[in-house]
Amino acid sequence: MNGATHLLATDLDGTLVGDRAGLQELLDFYERQPYEVGLIYITGRHLASARQLIADEALPVPEALVTDVGTEIYTGPDFRKDAQWEAHLMDEWAPGQVEALAREISGLTPQDLPVISRRSYHVTDTQAVEQFRNLLEAENVPHKLIFSGGKDLDILPPASGKGQALRYLLERHGLSDAKLLVAGDSGNDLEMLTLGFPSVIVGNAQPELKTHEEHPLIFRANRHCAGGIYEAWNHFHVD
Repeated sequence: MNGATHLLATDLDGTLVGDRAGLQELLDFYERQPYEVGLIYITGRHLASARQLIADEALPVPEALVTDVGTEIYTGPDFRKDAQWEAHLMDEWAPGQVEALAREISGLTPQDLPVISRRSYHVTDTQAVEQFRNLLEAENVPHKLIFSGGKDLDILPPASGKGQALRYLLERHGLSDAKLLVAGDSGNDLEMLTLGFPSVIVGNAQPELKTHEEHPLIFRANRHCAGGIYEAWNHFHVD
């Protein structure tokens, strides 16, 4: 990944994945370019689930895989965990406190996850989100709260998130000057879409992204999923 001149940092479900014809068109387009496009996948899935999706959809193996809404980072073809990132996050992370407070709120169903780096919930009553936010703040529990799709609530270490994970990767691997496109479709992508790099909100995005304020570095695609990435790449990076 070090030294890459072009990068695509993209969410998976509903962004890179979801339109098979559009995905093939995008990958074929990249194959025809005189440069190589490095891939960074940034997903809410945990590692095993993300790897299964990569296999099922026959996706190219990425240079880096960011999972669990930006709380876990894996690099290389064998997906080695970035221990430095993990140690950085764990300094201010108290999942036991988060769980205890969540039990006081009705309308939250905890997700069964194989990681301790986040706590995630299915929301059946949207009022529960603000109640939980207020309770976490009142108890001074360090956290980052992300609500997306009207039903998915993630409580993360405060220094994590998709945007912070992407920024960390770019800085650690000396990639800040690469031609980058960031792609997403839901609220948990907003942080990385607003880092100040060329970005695309794909045409099938969730309402919380479609109503986000306009910005010259955020392209609003007409096409869905990978087709929207193709649109945006040609908008920003026609060499």
